[in-house]
Amino acid sequence: MAAEERLFELLEQPDLDEPVLIVALEGWIDAGMAAAGTMKHLAAATSDPVVVARFDTDLLVDHRARRPIMHLDAGHNTGLTWPSIELRATTDTAGADVLLLAGAEPDIRWKGFARAVADLATAFGVRLVVDLGGYPAPAAHTRPIGVVATASTAELAAQVGFLPGLIDVPAGIGAAIERSCADVGLPATGLWAQIPHYAATIAQPAATLALLEALERVAGVRFSAGDLEGSSGRTIDQISALVAGNPEHEAMVRELERAYDLDPSGTFAVDGEELVAEVEEFLRDEGS
Repeated sequence: MAAEERLFELLEQPDLDEPVLIVALEGWIDAGMAAAGTMKHLAAATSDPVVVARFDTDLLVDHRARRPIMHLDAGHNTGLTWPSIELRATTDTAGADVLLLAGAEPDIRWKGFARAVADLATAFGVRLVVDLGGYPAPAAHTRPIGVVATASTAELAAQVGFLPGLIDVPAGIGAAIERSCADVGLPATGLWAQIPHYAATIAQPAATLALLEALERVAGVRFSAGDLEGSSGRTIDQISALVAGNPEHEAMVRELERAYDLDPSGTFAVDGEELVAEVEEFLRDEGS
């Protein structure tokens, strides 16, 4: 680990029993705030997480692109809050050990960062690394949100389901972590919530529910859902109200509902270029 040690400071070395490492780093595509919402829910659903490692964002983040927040009190600069990347240790509702890696997606030194994460995971005896995300998909908001996987092995991808065929899409840091874990023989998977493309900029509690269920299925970790069912229903009603009255939008939703009813797996074949176009449009909208 010596070559990557200076990227982070190791603060604690808790005795963990084969933890699962869950990763959700801000800055890349996260339709419906699927990853951010899920990580926020996990942090709130766990007790007293302990920061075990802190990455040096001066070495990893372009502060002109992700500027620190200045705190002013009557013109007095009382301090700055800088972008952070932290690894925290906690437990799920059954008491199983879990590590949470959250914060800003690095702007530079991706290979070194991904190797450092894989090294930390190995040092803490991690049994599985799971990266979370959401992407705009041809899905209806009135149907359950599907989850598909990318993974370090075909067998692991099959546990969740995947998009068939050969697809080339822009990658986030989760993909680099996945490959670095594969290089050291550590199983890693990405869980991607399929967010209705026409509502991709709206926070989707249903996506957090879907990712929690997928986490339990693939990683065996369990977290309380809290009021996610209620907030999901309210969000669906809000989107339905936005769609109502527009014949074109209503027809689109009906067509997407029919497609889901024919194949509820969410692992239907997609056009790679069309998926890339959806992702790029989402990122343009986010940037504006």
